Amino acid sequence: MSRVGIVALNTFREAVRDRVLYNLVFFALVMIAASILVGQISIGIEEMVIVTLGLSAISVIGLLIAVFIGVSLVSKEMEKRTLYALLAKPVRRWEFLLGKFGGLVLTLTVNTAAMAVGLFLVLSLVKQSDNPVAGPVLVAVYFILLKLALIVALALLFSCYTTPLLSILCTAGLYVAGLFVTEMRNFQSETMSRAMQSLLRGFSYILPNFENFDVMALAAHGRAIPKGLIAQNTAYALLYCAIVLAGAAAIFTRRNLK
Repeated sequence: MSRVGIVALNTFREAVRDRVLYNLVFFALVMIAASILVGQISIGIEEMVIVTLGLSAISVIGLLIAVFIGVSLVSKEMEKRTLYALLAKPVRRWEFLLGKFGGLVLTLTVNTAAMAVGLFLVLSLVKQSDNPVAGPVLVAVYFILLKLALIVALALLFSCYTTPLLSILCTAGLYVAGLFVTEMRNFQSETMSRAMQSLLRGFSYILPNFENFDVMALAAHGRAIPKGLIAQNTAYALLYCAIVLAGAAAIFTRRNLK
C-alpha cells in the first residue's frame, strides 16, 4: 500500500501543476460568484438559485476534470515512456492503477472542497432563509464527489484497452445513460418487444446509477437528506468503484505494453 500511496501522491502533484486544472476551478468560482447577480434578479428565491447554480458549476467542472484527466492517466504515462520505468521497479500494475485512481480522487476532493468553500462564501453574503441549507448543500457536495469517483474509475477502465478519444466517448456515454436509469427500468412501449424491454431493464441494473446522487433540488430547498440515502450512496459508490477497478486491473495486467 505504500507503493500505491507514492503513485497517488505523484499523481496529485502532477495534477496540481496542471494550469488547466486551475483555470477550470477559477471558472467554477466565477460562476458561483455570478450566481449572486442572478439571485438578486430572482426576488425571494436568492438562496435556491445560488445553491442550484453553485452545485451545477461544481458538478460540471468536476465532471470535466474527472473525464479528461482520468482518461489521460494511463495514456499519458505510456506516451512519455515513464510507465515502463515505473513498472520496472517493484510496482505491480494494479498498484499503479489504484495509485492513479487515488491521486485523481484526492485532486478532485481538494478542488471540490475549494469550490464548496466559494459556494458557502457566496451564501454567507445572501440573507439566509428560515430553512438552513448548509447541511443539505454539504451532503450534495459529498454526493458529487462520490459521483466523480465513479467517473474516474470508469475512465481508467476504458483507458486500459482503448484510445483516449474512445475512452472519453465511452465514459461520457455511460454517464449520460446513468442519468436515465429509472426511465430505462420503467420504460414501456407497444412498438418494443418484451424481450427488448427486459434487456433494457436488465442493462439498467448494470449501468452506474447517477440519479441517486442528484439531490440538488433537496439542497436548494433546504430539505434534510435522509441518512439512509447517504449510507446507501456511499456503499454503492465504494462497491461499484471496487468492481470497476478490479476489471481495469485485470485488463491492464494482461495488456501487452510493448
